[in-house]
Order: sequence, then structure tokens, then C-alpha cells
Amino acid sequence: MATLSFKPGSRFTVTDWHTNSALISTNAERQRIYSHQIRQEARALRNETSNQTKWDEQNNSTRLDERIDDVEKWRQVLDKCLSEVDAEINALTQIKDEAEQALQAKNVPLDVAIECLTHRESRREIDLVKDPVEDELHKEVEVIEGVCRALQQKISEAFVQLCLLQEARHQLNFDQRNKTETVEIDQTCLSLTRNSPNISLKVDPARVLNGTTTPQEWVQFSRYSKERAEAEVRASGRLRESIALTIAQTNNECEAQRVAVEFSFRKRIHEFERALAELNWQEKNTKEEIEEMEGDIRHLDEDLRAKKGSLKLAHTRLETRLHRPSVELCRDQVQYGLTDEVCQIEGTIAALKEKLAQSQNALDALYKQLARIQVDTKWKQNSLSLDNKCLDTRRKLTLPPEKYVATSDMLNRTTNRNLSSLKSQQLEMA
Repeated sequence: MATLSFKPGSRFTVTDWHTNSALISTNAERQRIYSHQIRQEARALRNETSNQTKWDEQNNSTRLDERIDDVEKWRQVLDKCLSEVDAEINALTQIKDEAEQALQAKNVPLDVAIECLTHRESRREIDLVKDPVEDELHKEVEVIEGVCRALQQKISEAFVQLCLLQEARHQLNFDQRNKTETVEIDQTCLSLTRNSPNISLKVDPARVLNGTTTPQEWVQFSRYSKERAEAEVRASGRLRESIALTIAQTNNECEAQRVAVEFSFRKRIHEFERALAELNWQEKNTKEEIEEMEGDIRHLDEDLRAKKGSLKLAHTRLETRLHRPSVELCRDQVQYGLTDEVCQIEGTIAALKEKLAQSQNALDALYKQLARIQVDTKWKQNSLSLDNKCLDTRRKLTLPPEKYVATSDMLNRTTNRNLSSLKSQQLEMA
């Protein structure tokens, strides 16, 4: 008699079946209710945020428009102030030129003394010393009578005031250009809409950059630039009035200490010649040492390249022997020997590299010392040339004044020229 076979698996009751159906219906109803609630909330949020976004966009557009007006007003104020500063710079430059013209027609000893001081100002670095020659030249200037010190002081003050005006103008121009650029940027922002083709999402656009200022600081900066420029314009106006009252011409004769000055020049020239001879000797020996060092460096470099070849050979042998099959991969005496060879060569290469670096550093130090010697030689040659030029210029003191006035000197200097600011300062120092 055959038996009935049952299919293996879990068996549920009718109650479980009804419970599952009820659960599915209940969950479906609950999810529809929840979905309906979410949809209603989403519609409310869309309406609310849409209106808020429109108002925010409109308010910020209004703020941009107002900001453009504020910046534009300040820019116009700065433009006007900048024009006043430019006019004052021109006026002060003109009165300064008139003051310099009042110092023309200097006599020959004064002109030669100041010319020598001017030449020696071209000395450089360590050669720019206050030596006996400079002392004698200042003594020569001191004996000149009728120097218009007050006028020289006013010229210096005019130069300083021009610098201050230029600084104020630079600050005004900087602020004005920034405001012009700011207006352009804000106008660009104001012209943008949601449909503009060049809008996109940015990375952290609300970040606060370093140097960001507050509106109070912004106003204070612009007000400071304006007030500073106005103060400098007022000071320049007072200075122009003062210069106009102190302009005068001088017509004095001076007595020169030609013998003492020329003796100091010759002594100083002899010192320069001795110093140049010493520098030339040091340069010759340093160049010879550089040649020796460069040769040794080449030999070290050659040895280093040779050692690298040996190292490559040992490395290749070791690497090739790693491919021996099975038990043949034996750490035999050859393996140990090659390993020791690699260690030895690597140590040798390290020592050679260290010595090569030391040699290169020594060579660099020699080149630096050679450059210093050559630069100092150049300075000494420049100073020697300047003193020889000054000594040659002083020969004009032995010529009759009439002949000197009718002849141009070696520097193509003409008569009745204006004094430079440097010469004016030399007179004030005397």
C-alpha cells in the first residue's frame, strides 16, 4: 500500500492568514495617511519659501542699489579731493622750481666743492665713509658766505611735502579705484537674475574672508583718506606762501681750502691704490684655489660614477641569483660576498657624496669670497675713479673765473644751473 508524501516546509494557520491580510490593509491605510500629510506640508512649505525667497531677493536688490549709491557718492567726493591734490602738487612743484631757480649763479669754489661731494655720494657700501676728504670738503663749504640756508630749508620742506602729497594722492587713488571696481561688481550683481546664464552654485559663498571690514570701518577709512588729503593740501598751501616770502638770490664770494682738500684727496687716492693691490693679490690666489678645488671635485665625481657602476653590477648579480630554482636558492659564500660588496660600495658612495658635498660647499664659499673680492674691487675702483675725477675737477679753481664761466667742464655742466636737492642738503650739513 502506497503512503502519501508531504512537501517539507512551514505550515500556517487560517488565523495567521487573516492576520496577515489585515496587517497589510492597516499598513497601507497608515502609509497613505502619512503620505497625504507630507504632501500637504510640502505644498505649504513651497508656498512659504517661494514668497520668502522672492522678498529676500527683492530686499537684497534694494540694498545693492542703495549700496551702489553710497559708494558712488564717496567716489565722487574722492574724485574731487583727488583733483584738488593734483592741482596742489602742480602748484607746489612750480613754487619749488622757482625756489631752486633763485639759487642759481653760484660761484666757482662753492660749485666745485658741492660737485665733489656729489661725486663722492656715488661711493658704494663700505667705501661710503666719512673720511678726512669729506671733512675738508665740508670745511670748504662752511667758509662760503651768503649761503641762503633758509631757502634751502624751504626747498627740503617742499620736497617732503610733495612726498606727503604723493602719499595722500596714492591713498586717494587707491580708494577711488577700489570704489570704482566695487560699483562695477555691485552693478553686475544687481543685473543678475535667476535666468542669467552665468550663475552657478559656489563652494561656501558665505565665508568671511580675512580683511573684511565693517560699514563703520569702511566709512572711517574713506573719511580718513579725504581728511588726510585735505590736511596735506592746507599744509602745502601754507608752505607755498612761506616759500614765496623767502625766495631770494645770493651773490657772494667764497674762499676755498684748495691745498688741504687736494692733499687729503692725494692721500686717500694712495690708500685706495694700496687696497686695490691687496685685493688683486687675494683675487689671484683665490682663483688658483678654485681651479684646484674644481679639479678635485671632478675627480670625486668620476670616482662616484665609477662606484655607481660597480654598485649596479653587484645589485644585478644579487637580483639575478634570486631566480635560482628550488633548493638552489642557497645563501652561499657568493651571496654573502655580494651582500658585503653592496654594503661596502654603498658606504663608499656615501663617503664620496659627503666629501663631494663638502668640496662643493668649500667651492661655493670660495666663489662667494671671490665675488666679494671682485665686488669690493669694483667699489674701490669706483671710489678711486670718483676721487681722481674730483681732483681733476678741482683744477678749475686755478683758472680765472671768466674763463671758467665761458667753458663747460668735463661733466657738461653749464653755468647758472639750479642746485639739486642733494647739493642743498650738503649745504645744510656744512
